Amino acid sequence: MRSSETSGPIIEVEELTRVFRRRGAGLRRGDDLTAVDRMTFRVEPREAVGYIGANGAGKSTTIKMLTGILRPTSGTVRTCGFDPVRRRTDVARRVGVVFGQRTQLWWDLPLHESFTILGAIHGMDGAAVRARAGVLVDQLEMADTLRTPVRQLSLGQRMRAEIAAALMHSPDLLVLDEPTIGLDVLSKQRLREFLRRERAERGITLLLTTHDMGDIERLCDRVLVVDHGRLAFDGTLTGLAGRVGARRVLVVDLAAPTPPLHGIPHTSLLTAEGDGLRQRLAFDAEATTAAAVLAAVSARAEVRDLTIEEPDIEDVVRRIWSATR
Repeated sequence: MRSSETSGPIIEVEELTRVFRRRGAGLRRGDDLTAVDRMTFRVEPREAVGYIGANGAGKSTTIKMLTGILRPTSGTVRTCGFDPVRRRTDVARRVGVVFGQRTQLWWDLPLHESFTILGAIHGMDGAAVRARAGVLVDQLEMADTLRTPVRQLSLGQRMRAEIAAALMHSPDLLVLDEPTIGLDVLSKQRLREFLRRERAERGITLLLTTHDMGDIERLCDRVLVVDHGRLAFDGTLTGLAGRVGARRVLVVDLAAPTPPLHGIPHTSLLTAEGDGLRQRLAFDAEATTAAAVLAAVSARAEVRDLTIEEPDIEDVVRRIWSATR
């Protein structure tokens, strides 16, 4: 079943809680660790959602409950319409998972044999495995590595192979936990382009946890921020930036020396350099647009070039964590 055909949410959690009981001399019930604390959210088919937070915020614990690895202490979770603990096999057929620091490939086998084994695990016949693997190998540019043992692959090659393995059975939901960790710029770009294409062409739903805000900005429509096991924010990146006062910046290069551009509606002038030849104006994306700011600037001076600086998302996330404590 493709995600576009799935009725209801792909992910639905209600008051989801996971407590780890601490045992040992001198430890009391109050010393227990609440990793996920009354979490409630839904992810609809075809959405791309970033799930972000500091180390220890509860992200990996949530994923383990979504996939049936961990049993919730309380609350409910449904993944692709199933209780993932009771129906773990059904969930496995609908979900692909990539953990950045773990592998689902066979370390000493050539890559193509891992794909064959995974296809068999998912009940695919030989023709279906070859067809699907052929598409993934082509799109992820892996033809030169198919006969290479997994242990000899570079990190970038292995991560592409991990994503191909997770997508072999055409799941409805792809869960990526730090998929670009340790990758170089080119490898990150290739993976992001592939994931955008896979989502557009196949309607897959994406849940992404990462510390790389570039992944969130380029892949996700929506972001969930978790702090100490609790959901601190659920909305768009623009909304997240607006909530903590982060602003976009329009940088204009002007044709002639120009007095500082004070008074442009809904902006504040940050700097005016080189006799005003380059000026930087900050603006709130919820109050105005870059086009409106540019029009107001152009009415006062001739613009030769411009760039837009987006909010530093890592700084935005730090601010919202501080605001919720």
